[in-house]
Amino acid sequence: MPQSDISSRERLLTTLRHEEPDRVPLDISSTQVTAISSTAYRNLRQYLDLPALEPNTFDLVQQICIPHDDTMERLRIDTRGLFPRISSNWNIDIQDEGDSWTFVDEWQCKHRMPKEQGHYYSLCESPLDDTMLTKDAIDNLAWPDPADPQRWAGLRDQAIAFRDAGFPVVMRGLCAGILEMACRLRPMDKLMMDLAMGDSAATHLLAKIAELKNRFWEAVLADLGDVIDVVAEADDYGTQDSMLVSPAMYRQTLKPLQAEMFEVIRGRLQNGFIFFHSCGNVRNLIPDFIEIGVDILNPVHITATGMEPAALKRDFGRDISFWGGGVDTQGVLPSGTPDQVREDVKRNVEALAPGGGYVFNTVHNIQADVPPENIMAMLETLWEVGVS
Repeated sequence: MPQSDISSRERLLTTLRHEEPDRVPLDISSTQVTAISSTAYRNLRQYLDLPALEPNTFDLVQQICIPHDDTMERLRIDTRGLFPRISSNWNIDIQDEGDSWTFVDEWQCKHRMPKEQGHYYSLCESPLDDTMLTKDAIDNLAWPDPADPQRWAGLRDQAIAFRDAGFPVVMRGLCAGILEMACRLRPMDKLMMDLAMGDSAATHLLAKIAELKNRFWEAVLADLGDVIDVVAEADDYGTQDSMLVSPAMYRQTLKPLQAEMFEVIRGRLQNGFIFFHSCGNVRNLIPDFIEIGVDILNPVHITATGMEPAALKRDFGRDISFWGGGVDTQGVLPSGTPDQVREDVKRNVEALAPGGGYVFNTVHNIQADVPPENIMAMLETLWEVGVS
């Protein structure tokens, strides 16, 4: 594919304005939900005959990394991410517990990764598990300081360097989504029952998490808002077939908190875009996302019920951009043949790219078991079919 004089930043901004760029922009590892496993990355570098280098792991829990500059250039990656210091990459004290490694993060959540065949850390203890959920118990937790300027120290210079080199700047937030973070602090089965029973302490917990997120965005965007192009937020509401919460519960309990957060962001990111990640079947909520200011939906979970790419593009493509969904990461990318990967990429790009409003990425992070041959089949197909 011939090189273009258009910068990566202009390419991304063009498609987010719902105009067709010279080619579909490619994202790998600008966020914690569009990245590549450190193991898969090592294998890919070896496959490409690039020097063996230690991965730049930016999220210890998921064991995902930022590709080195030589890989970024080789793969024609358009995006660049900013990663504040948060619970997955800051003040982590790893403990040896025999058959596993563990650590307790700044939210008092404990994570464990097996030493044998362990590819990432999983939550194993929650601070609000053994206690009755009350407002006092919530208020008495040792909450992290979301506005500590150490979290983004040095990121302004990094953002300016990315901009000067022609790359768009994407920045992730303080923590997982409002609901997802609540399900870490209070085990998911208990939190979901609390919400179903209308427990006011559960909504108090959601509001507390939203408050901390707002304080983070107020502080960080006061310093960086003029050098960021895309802010990335997330909260998972969908399953493979249906939803984790009903649309009614979302609209009553979560949507107002999100709307306030997006208003905080928008007031300090007037020329940027809001990226929102929510896995699974969230089709019924897309109009709500658009209403409260979401510019970009990720990941486009193409194998989930209701998330067929052509139908999403037809019904919502004028009002929201799609970021992801380029290839199925549950089955095709790890287990399919290179030809099956090519067919999947071609079908999805042809559905989502016309008219702009599309950024290529996988459905979710490229996991450790993905063969490098399939990663390259994915990218080579994008380079072939993603050209205007």
